[in-house]
Amino acid sequence: MVMCELPPPVGQCGGRASGVKARTDGRRPDIASSARCLAATRRAPPLVLRRQAVRGPHWHTVPSDTKSFSEILVSLLTGVQGRKRRKGTDLADGSDVKAANVWDAIDTPRFNGCAPAGRTTSAARKADDVTALDDVPFLFFVLWDMRGSNGIRRCRVWCVRPAVDVEFRKLVAAWYAKRESGEIKSTNFQLHPPRNEDHNIIRNSLGNLEYPLFFQAERDGDKYHLVHFGETALLSGRCRRVDD
Repeated sequence: MVMCELPPPVGQCGGRASGVKARTDGRRPDIASSARCLAATRRAPPLVLRRQAVRGPHWHTVPSDTKSFSEILVSLLTGVQGRKRRKGTDLADGSDVKAANVWDAIDTPRFNGCAPAGRTTSAARKADDVTALDDVPFLFFVLWDMRGSNGIRRCRVWCVRPAVDVEFRKLVAAWYAKRESGEIKSTNFQLHPPRNEDHNIIRNSLGNLEYPLFFQAERDGDKYHLVHFGETALLSGRCRRVDD
């Protein structure tokens, strides 16, 4: 178990975000430094991630919402840079990050826009079928929620390789088919995360899949401890169809 000290407050660190070992060589940070990024979290995503966006080499805009913080976290875990203010995918390699936050949420948190649809600009337009995923290396799903009756705050990240994941492609293809037939009008392909539940099943009306868990950390007092870091999810992880 990796226990991570709470980084110093703003003004007590040097030129680099405290506790974060920024990488410029394409390699991901070590596990301990990745978990330290979460150690500043209390009621909102980490202050450390905000400072990393400003001072680090990962090229994200200064975060102001759950999605922005989640993109920076995924960059730190994988070593893949963001795109700063350029339009397009969330990460420089063509990957996307979907995020949901249960903490103090008013509406029901969901993963939105999980498949491209309804894009009108030439730069963003993609095929209106499952081949739109062919050039997406990874889809990361980041959930900030709580565990148990004590409401232990945690962060979980699942990873899908949409170009090769058979079950995920079947699910997305079924959604595109219903859009083509007119049965579905929406351009928003939503997935429903396991909010405050201890499993890896992410649901949709067209099918429920168990997703490869990439990362999990839980808050313990003024620290976070690393529960899971599964790098194999990036190499060989695949979704598994589950029955209700």
